[in-house]
Amino acid sequence: MSYLAYFQAVLLGLVEGATEFLPVSSTGHLILAQDALDFSIASANMFTVVIQLGAILAVCWLYRQRLFDVALHLNQKKQQHFVLKIAVAFLPAAVIGLAFHNLIEEYLFSPVVVAVTLVIGGFIIVAVEKWKPAPVTHEIDDLTFRQAFLVGCAQAVSVIPGTSRSGATIIGGLILKLDRKVATEFSFFLAMPVMVAATALDVYKYYDQLTLQDVWVIAIGFVVSFFSGLVAVKFLINFVSRHDFIPFAIYRILFGAVLLAYYLN
Repeated sequence: MSYLAYFQAVLLGLVEGATEFLPVSSTGHLILAQDALDFSIASANMFTVVIQLGAILAVCWLYRQRLFDVALHLNQKKQQHFVLKIAVAFLPAAVIGLAFHNLIEEYLFSPVVVAVTLVIGGFIIVAVEKWKPAPVTHEIDDLTFRQAFLVGCAQAVSVIPGTSRSGATIIGGLILKLDRKVATEFSFFLAMPVMVAATALDVYKYYDQLTLQDVWVIAIGFVVSFFSGLVAVKFLINFVSRHDFIPFAIYRILFGAVLLAYYLN
């Protein structure tokens, strides 16, 4: 395998880490970047999912104190409820992902689908920011099980490439009266089981296609995604404390429109 593949893995890792937690769709950006770079390895689908796990581990590192606290005090009702809420929110995406995984990969992993969903998602963000209800939940431990489940239902929509897992989760949270910080942090915690499950599924599905060279390419993308994810998470937490999500909506609409013009020309 040429050194070009390793260079492409670095670029794709940067794209993944920078976009995983922003409401702009990391999977969509990866599909577009792979298409633009003409990135092709036998395990390309596995590469996309595994490097997303690298970004998720960045969240695990930044929130390690909370995770350790949950693990060490799981006998306490507060921590048990936290874990159960994550599990309840995880279920809708897990069920839909397992049921339609192959169909989604076959028919929806395309630049045109990404472009369309980027635009639609952008307008939805604008609408929610304009008409969302006043937040009533200001601490992540104050989430109700109903809110957790409905946020999980919102996340399930993100199986469509270009929708944005974090975007769907955060916007769903805003509709359900979570404040921006709570909605954003809950999307971080919810990403952990979702991406671990998605990675395990793809590794199981494609492990027989792996070559030693592919392993190195995936490892490079994974590491780069982890470190760029650290930067992106810190940026987003700082951003949501002072701004709304309209700038991301504008980016989605403009970028999606340009892509549509390009691919449909």
